[in-house]
Amino acid sequence: MAQGQAPTEGLSYDPNEPVYWEEPGLKKELDRIFDICIGCRLCFNLCGSFKTLFDAVDSPGVDGDLSKVGKETYGAIVEECFQCKLCHVKCPYTPEDGHPFQLDFPRLMLRAKAVHVRKRELPLIDQVLGDPVLLGKMVSSVPGAASVVNFANSLKVNRWLLHHTVGIHKDKKLPEFHGEPFEKWFRKREKNRKEPASSENGKVVLFYTCFTNYNDPQLGKDVVEVFERNKIEIVCPKQTCCGMPALDGGDIRSAMNQAQENIASLKPFVDEGYTIVVPNPTCSYMMRNEYPTLVGTEDAKAVAAHTMDVTEYLMTLAKQEKLDTNFKSSPGEVAYHVPCHLRAQKIGFNSRDLMKKIPGAKVRLVAECCGHDGTWAMKAAHFADSLRWGEKAFKGMKRGDPDTLVTDCPLAAVQIEQGLADGRKPIHPIQVLKQAYEGTSAKPIPEERSSAAEE
Repeated sequence: MAQGQAPTEGLSYDPNEPVYWEEPGLKKELDRIFDICIGCRLCFNLCGSFKTLFDAVDSPGVDGDLSKVGKETYGAIVEECFQCKLCHVKCPYTPEDGHPFQLDFPRLMLRAKAVHVRKRELPLIDQVLGDPVLLGKMVSSVPGAASVVNFANSLKVNRWLLHHTVGIHKDKKLPEFHGEPFEKWFRKREKNRKEPASSENGKVVLFYTCFTNYNDPQLGKDVVEVFERNKIEIVCPKQTCCGMPALDGGDIRSAMNQAQENIASLKPFVDEGYTIVVPNPTCSYMMRNEYPTLVGTEDAKAVAAHTMDVTEYLMTLAKQEKLDTNFKSSPGEVAYHVPCHLRAQKIGFNSRDLMKKIPGAKVRLVAECCGHDGTWAMKAAHFADSLRWGEKAFKGMKRGDPDTLVTDCPLAAVQIEQGLADGRKPIHPIQVLKQAYEGTSAKPIPEERSSAAEE
């Protein structure tokens, strides 16, 4: 290993370590890792960060000398990283691989942003987007406010104001709010329950996520219905945002506080044998991959170890031949977008495999980034780039005119709907199962009832 490629004394991906916040050490690690990436270039087509880095070092007058690349270019590289994690999935030099380079590009970019933010006031856009629970509570606490906000978000003049004051792009399709949050619906349902749910196939805590709670409560209801149909007890204790939106903005302290609050609420259920299931890959990634480092306690590690994606849990039942396969209809030809944050968990394609249990389902993978990635696509500075980086995913979803569009990520669904611009919006794999159980899918079950192989 060349001396310049070995980790420096500034190596740290843990915000609990003092060296993490030291700018000289950060600069050494930026120089080291950028130099490795310049020599490798495996991730040249993944995002603007790498394009900016490679263009800069290849430009006339620089000629491969990283020391001649200016500070403003380093800032652009950090800002253009939208934390999709795909470079980490591709990278052969990571700590998880046991490689001596100890290279974690997304965490290095997050560290650089966090150090920058700590010295300055958090930008308004990151204050607004970094706390979806606060925004959701404000809207849902006033009767009729959800409809008013949704209407306001459809008005060009209001979107122009948001664009030029807060920094949310005027043309970005935004999620709609619902008057009754999922958590309120669930509490009422449990209060009126006549008999306890079966726990024959396990018991789970549903970490329903901010998006499900305030923007798509139907997804939460569908998860409950599908899980209870499969004889799984489901509970929903107190919870807050997973912390990823705050982390996106470099607000480490807020992300830590949110993580600690969730861990305190969820750990007692882990101790009682519950598994935590999550319908949003970004949130499950956060809980599994970031909580152990961000919080660093044994409780955080326990919560991480007992967290699963909702379809991952159901596939464990399928492998034990305990999944209810009494399907009444089929999704037919399925274009399935695999979210980046699900791929980053390295747990396989559980949603694809689960949908293939439905007779007649032909599932085609679309493994391209949609370009949304948390709050990044909402920002005025990045919206156009987000659509450009998502173009391959949009084309992949459109190819062959599939019967059903599917993705696990609710924000990816919004982005794909905008990218397709034909009125179609992907649904969640859980909703594919629900429709198949109800008989409301796109196609009837084939007479031979044989599951089709992946295209």
